Amino acid sequence: MLEDRATAVSSPTQWPAAYPQGYAVVDVETTGLARDDRIISAAVYRLDARGEVEDHWYTLVNPERDPGPVWIHGLTSETLAGAPLFADIAEEFAARLEGRVLVAHNAVFDWQMIAREYARVRREAPVRQRLCTIALSKELALPLPNHKLESLAAHFGVVQQRAHHALDDARVLAEAFRPSLRAAAAGGVRLPLLECRPLTEWSDRPVPRQASGGYGGYRAGGWRPSRKRPACPYPNPGRYEDGKRLKQGMRVAFSGDTSTERELLEDRAVEAGLHVATSISRLTSLLVTNDPDSGTSKTVKARQYGTPIVDEAAFGQLLGDVEPADE
Repeated sequence: MLEDRATAVSSPTQWPAAYPQGYAVVDVETTGLARDDRIISAAVYRLDARGEVEDHWYTLVNPERDPGPVWIHGLTSETLAGAPLFADIAEEFAARLEGRVLVAHNAVFDWQMIAREYARVRREAPVRQRLCTIALSKELALPLPNHKLESLAAHFGVVQQRAHHALDDARVLAEAFRPSLRAAAAGGVRLPLLECRPLTEWSDRPVPRQASGGYGGYRAGGWRPSRKRPACPYPNPGRYEDGKRLKQGMRVAFSGDTSTERELLEDRAVEAGLHVATSISRLTSLLVTNDPDSGTSKTVKARQYGTPIVDEAAFGQLLGDVEPADE
């Protein structure tokens, strides 16, 4: 059993009554990060109220399209050809989520991918709350160098065997979540639970298959598109305001380490209609950073200009509901 290195406590005798009664630690591998991308594998570790593992489950999923970045997840078209469709595993997947809090690293991404898959088969995922382990590590003030899963795992002495394999990523996260949960319970920390709102309808846009096995202009060895991104077609509506939605055309800059590959995060922003800026100016609408107190040139300039700053998890949530540009 993994030794809990977050605190000296093992399992608090007085467990917070408001804590959930069970958790589903989830990881999904996907064809990419856009709204039309698909799940190609999924894993769930079910945990009880105190974070002890009850069971685990894993499946491949045939996305009915190009598998995307094979050089990252290792799942080829040939491997996925005989896998079940999402519609075939939706019921079993739902049974493992039912009545539990969905736990994931950068949970808004996993939740959005799952919600879209269920919407495609005209169902709703039985999830009402999610917990992001990035947000929890911040609540616990864990001394992590960045917010990557590998850093969280290393902090708790969890050995990762197959990065970007859904089952192993879910195992690693489950083992790191257990001591995090106990530390939170011992300290009376309120868990950063967020509401999940299932999609109720879906309309797919056609996604062409790549005869060469490529992925929509992406190339092995990096996620940066092989051609220059087109200019943002929308005017800059100004700065982001706390509590409001992002709006197409806003200029967004990134600084520091992110749990999602930087290029992927930037591509998600572009696909949502935002302008990705490489530097900070008075026209910048928002800076995304997981370390706002760092002394990087971007964070320093953002403070000078009064540019709003949010972390990666908050930005992920904002990306799910970007306001259209004015016509």
